[in-house]
Amino acid sequence: MQDDLWGLLVTGFGETLYMVGFSTVLALLLGLPLGVALVLTSPGHLLSLPAVHKILESTVNATRSFPFIILIVLLLPLARLLVGTTLGSTAAVVPLAIGSAPFLARIIENSLKEVERGKIEAAVAMGTAPLDIVVKVLIPEAMASLVRGITLAIITITSFSATAGAIGAGGLGSLAIRYGYQRYRDDIMVATVLVLILLVQGIQWSGNRLALTIDRRRHQVQ
Repeated sequence: MQDDLWGLLVTGFGETLYMVGFSTVLALLLGLPLGVALVLTSPGHLLSLPAVHKILESTVNATRSFPFIILIVLLLPLARLLVGTTLGSTAAVVPLAIGSAPFLARIIENSLKEVERGKIEAAVAMGTAPLDIVVKVLIPEAMASLVRGITLAIITITSFSATAGAIGAGGLGSLAIRYGYQRYRDDIMVATVLVLILLVQGIQWSGNRLALTIDRRRHQVQ
């Protein structure tokens, strides 16, 4: 029974890491440009396109308003189209990434807006192009805040992955439901919750340490 428990936990933990890792990378690829666009097109900013900003903002708000379990169901046809199946960890990456991207875009937007306006204006006065300002001013200045925000997003994706387990995505969420709840295995249920708690604590600790290191290096340079 104990060997069975450890084998199931190792498998579920590996599937969760796989889903969270790939989903985070894809969500960043989608959310970073969207977050930057939200900042640049906002009224009074570098590009200042209020109409475009309103469309982007409405799209982000609409996507974020969906409960994640409903969003998963809606995106199942897309998952089947892209990966050929709606079951398993790989299929879950599609809704996890798309569902997390708007949330991540908001985090990135808020972090970039924390950058001092004077530094942006100084770069504009020197004739720096908007893209260069984003790469050389906004992102470096907001890096510590971005790391903290991305850490929060990873934790959110982890919780989403557990929810995705309810529809056959695999991972620790599926393990808790299929073996812990449906088969009345309290040992699996408790062990799964403990592993998830430790995983989230590890992610949070790592993110905080990295953000603190970035802050210290930034202050040393200044």
